[in-house]
Amino acid sequence: MRIGMVGLGRMGAGMAGRLTSHGHEVVVHDRDPERVARSAGVDGTIPAASLYEVTTKLPPPRVVWLMLPAGGPTRDVIDTLAGLLSKGDVLVDGGSSRWTDSVERAARLAEEGINFVDAGTSGGVWGRTHGYCLMVGADREVYARLTPVLEALAPPGGSARVGPPGAGHYAKMVHNGIEYALLQAYAEGFELLDASTLDLDLAAVAEVWRHGSVIRSWLLDLAAEVLRRDPEVEQVSAVVEDSGEGRWTVETAVDAGVAIPAITLALFSRFASRTPDAFGHRLVNALRHGFGGHESGP
Repeated sequence: MRIGMVGLGRMGAGMAGRLTSHGHEVVVHDRDPERVARSAGVDGTIPAASLYEVTTKLPPPRVVWLMLPAGGPTRDVIDTLAGLLSKGDVLVDGGSSRWTDSVERAARLAEEGINFVDAGTSGGVWGRTHGYCLMVGADREVYARLTPVLEALAPPGGSARVGPPGAGHYAKMVHNGIEYALLQAYAEGFELLDASTLDLDLAAVAEVWRHGSVIRSWLLDLAAEVLRRDPEVEQVSAVVEDSGEGRWTVETAVDAGVAIPAITLALFSRFASRTPDAFGHRLVNALRHGFGGHESGP
């Protein structure tokens, strides 16, 4: 197939390269011309200087795949492409947009005869080598049309239609919420190991857990690698950011009346990591001093 790829960040560039390595032709565009030139030079993609040029270099019915930041960048490009694409074309949002936005976009584009697909994408920087996990929200017929591209991007079993438009980003939202909780569980466990008076070898613990343990995972593999390289994890900041999908997961759970305490606490722990000298913590110390005479420092 010949497909358009708009957005050549770490994920988009990797996906374009994986597609060309599987024999597909990829027309690429990014607001940074250097990324376009690099992709064309390294992976043999077809450069396009504008969104209009992307559409003119694709045979109808056209397929354009977006890998852009959620929010304004994705909205603006979709609005532009809505005026450039034709009836029967397919527009795929492979970024991390909010699922409610995807439902609305699918309905709006359908009025123009344009098929909207949302593809929740997981795999990070390793996706180019190992393949991407693709949670796809699409009409069945449109999903079938994308099969050659999806089979190239994903490892065996790594792509599935999970529901109608909007379902892909909903599934990816929940996926990221689970990721938050898993990361938090590993972080708390290893912090407790680090607090032991027994001089535990954390790298050895992580390594042995990787083999036969019920808590083995790719995240644990990464933890073992980090601890081998930097046993005290001193080379990184303690401030943990969030992409926004954890917040959406919690908000959606509130709306649905579904209890997700582990994911919610993991999100709040990320917030707490950004304020080591938080007002609330200082107030707690002042109150403890007030009612019990406890040291409040400094």
